[in-house]
Amino acid sequence: MKMRKKLNCIMLVDDDQLDNRFHQIIIEGMDITEIIHVAENGLQAIKYLKQEDRILPELIFLDINMPKMNGWEFLEAYKDLEESQKSQIVIMMLTTSLNPSDKAKAQKISEITGFRVKPLSEEMLTEILGKYFPDNL
Repeated sequence: MKMRKKLNCIMLVDDDQLDNRFHQIIIEGMDITEIIHVAENGLQAIKYLKQEDRILPELIFLDINMPKMNGWEFLEAYKDLEESQKSQIVIMMLTTSLNPSDKAKAQKISEITGFRVKPLSEEMLTEILGKYFPDNL
């Protein structure tokens, strides 16, 4: 699938290096973004978003369970960022959690666009792009 316009940046926020590598392979294979930025916890992700010279991601895949700063804590810190640091970012929870309370909690947080269960797949990515980035298909 060749896109008309690539996303500038997709960010993976996950402490699982195997998941990150697998998700990078899926994303690279679809040729949909210029940059894939990986943060291994929420703290790294927040630091990246606060940098002056960073490429702002249009799409963030956020895990829940991570050391230092988990997905929920990331979202609390994210709410406090300046508008220029978060712009119109689509945040998808991407987790192994099958806990219904996690999904219910995610649905109550306005910053979260969607909740998906790992692993990321081409089908899932195509669906997300079609819904939130129709100009890029």
